[in-house]
Amino acid sequence: MRIITVALALAATTANAALYPLPELPPVPADNPMSPAKVELGRQLFFEPRLSLDGTVSCASCHDVIKGTGVDGRATAIGVAGKTGTRNAPTVLNAAYLNTQFWDGRAASLEEQAKGPLINPVEMAMPDHKAVITRLKQIPGYARQFAAVFGGADPLTIDNVARAIAAYERTLLTPDSPVDRFLKGDRQALSPQAQQGMQLFQKLRCVGCHSSATYAGYVRIPGAIFYPWNLQRFPYFKGSIYDTKYELTRDLGRYEVTRREQDKHMYRIPSLRNVELTGPYMHNGKVPNLEEAVRVMARTQLNKELKDAEVQALVAFLKGLTGRLPRQERPQLPAER
Repeated sequence: MRIITVALALAATTANAALYPLPELPPVPADNPMSPAKVELGRQLFFEPRLSLDGTVSCASCHDVIKGTGVDGRATAIGVAGKTGTRNAPTVLNAAYLNTQFWDGRAASLEEQAKGPLINPVEMAMPDHKAVITRLKQIPGYARQFAAVFGGADPLTIDNVARAIAAYERTLLTPDSPVDRFLKGDRQALSPQAQQGMQLFQKLRCVGCHSSATYAGYVRIPGAIFYPWNLQRFPYFKGSIYDTKYELTRDLGRYEVTRREQDKHMYRIPSLRNVELTGPYMHNGKVPNLEEAVRVMARTQLNKELKDAEVQALVAFLKGLTGRLPRQERPQLPAER
């Protein structure tokens, strides 16, 4: 057993070129520098149900950071008046490292992403961004905080709302996973089975999409493999039993945004960090567990049928991507008067 473990460790030192530990800090845009006051304001807004039409839905409703997963555990999220969309709510944890947001990649930053759900009719359903600002200006506590954080003649704007939420989201990081420790040289951080899974993950070319520190393709850190766009067609190999079983082709993906034929069934590559905690899986939340998700991906993206032992090794490796979850508490929100 020791010989096998040593061999795997030696192989890992030469075969992990596409895998990186999570950097300590994410990239921060020059026009939205971090500050404790801004992060605290963003935390309040993230938990603020008054940003929704009927005062029942907040960012945290679909991205549960209290439980430490950043998701709601549902196939598709529930918005105002019990409305549901067609896509699974992706985790907000480590989203700060991604260069595209939403399943279809329609937002290039956290700031841009934060504006979308506010006026989505099946999410928070506000009629427009002006209505969001009008409501916030009626809450004196927010008016004071925006003035203190942003300054200027008119600090309470939709851009500053998005900046504050994004600043808070950049603190939602999960470092120090077993895989991170292994890649930094701690050869005891992963079990032999998980190390086998890591090698299989690379041998099968899963790293063709799930690479770099995010395991989601392109990431803005020194030394990482850079991709021009972290989108991929899904399913790539159509015609398997999973297409029908999990309705994989019903959603047209990025095509819904661009209306370009080449964008049909194109999706942002999801991060695999903390993936054991973020089910159910796929863009529509139809795949119930991680073992099945591995089988689905192998067949639809690689055209391979995996043996049970291969599935279990890959799952062991993927569980090794669960990092130290950020402890979060629900903030006290400003009173209306």
